Amino acid sequence: MSFAPQIKIPATYMRGGTSKGVFFKQDDLPEAAQIAGKIRDQILLRVIGSPDPYAKQIDGMGGATSSTSKTVILAKSTQAEHDVDYLFGQVSIDQPFVDWSGNCGNLTAAVGSFAISNGLVDAARIPENGICTVRIWQVNIQKTIIAHVPITNGQVQETGDFELDGVTFPAAEVQIEFLDPADDGEDGGAMFPTGNLVDTLDVPDIGSFPATFINAGIPTIFLNAEDIGYTGTELQEAINGDAEALKRFETIRAYGAKQMGLIQDISEAATRQHTPKIAFVSKPKAYVSSSGKAITEADSDLLVRALSMGKLHHAMMGTAAVAIGTAAAIPGTLVNLAAGGGEREAVRFGHPSGTLRVGAQAVLENGQWQVKKAIMSRSARVLMEGWVRVPEDCLK
Repeated sequence: MSFAPQIKIPATYMRGGTSKGVFFKQDDLPEAAQIAGKIRDQILLRVIGSPDPYAKQIDGMGGATSSTSKTVILAKSTQAEHDVDYLFGQVSIDQPFVDWSGNCGNLTAAVGSFAISNGLVDAARIPENGICTVRIWQVNIQKTIIAHVPITNGQVQETGDFELDGVTFPAAEVQIEFLDPADDGEDGGAMFPTGNLVDTLDVPDIGSFPATFINAGIPTIFLNAEDIGYTGTELQEAINGDAEALKRFETIRAYGAKQMGLIQDISEAATRQHTPKIAFVSKPKAYVSSSGKAITEADSDLLVRALSMGKLHHAMMGTAAVAIGTAAAIPGTLVNLAAGGGEREAVRFGHPSGTLRVGAQAVLENGQWQVKKAIMSRSARVLMEGWVRVPEDCLK
């Protein structure tokens, strides 16, 4: 019997925000994996350790959560006035597919750092000390993102005293600007795909709920916590340990995706797990975060809980934070109403791990809401670099 040898692929394992992922330079991948298709997906699945019926990803780099089952492919940008092209792949844990339908806002914080350290940013644009502005073209959603990366003695500064709820240790602050984060209409319509700030979402055998559908950062379905039987203070175990609740959320998400125009048939949601996200909001309340930190009612403007890849997220996805900030800035959305209503340019929301502040600039132009940019701070750090190994038969 013959056995396939393993091949080595240069890679870097990085934390960005509250996520971790395996980063590749596009031209370091095997030639057949440098373009979209079966070979690329097979390699990334094997790197992460999917599909895994045990849902542990023991035989790969994944951490068996949506936050740690991620891959990034970077290249010098093909777009004018940009430094790096950023392609994100969300790897399913138990199914054999990679979802390319959206961005990862958390890992965006690591994209700038990787690009600088790996020669994807022109040396003339990197200061000896100060802030390097990295212009990122997000390939999945065709949007521009700006990362402001601190530089010390010509090198990316990773350590610092910036604290981010959901991340154990402090690090250097990286400010991220998502420019024009609303959807342009290519995939599901305008920022509000139904044309309404609030719709009624009818889900057979489950109920009818007020919902805000928004395409900003990432397509997201917002519901009121109380309408679906929650308080908004829930931690992961309250939902992730309830199989019936997860099934119910997935059914609601599927019908919401159809109403947003993202899918034509409910069955398509099963192979589009990354988008849309589903989240529920409530007015601010006191609760104890997953780390044991007491969050008071005064610490936030509202509470948000969001699901990613079928499970309640331990903190908040960066792209969903953009959706939250955008929706909060527009009077009349469920997010805005939960935060007290009115006009605002920033919101601090409570999530299972603590709180997060995100800003957004929204204006009403010709009867349509436009968001110029959303801003938040994250951090990033290289955890390991070298090579990943995968069996050669991944190339077949």
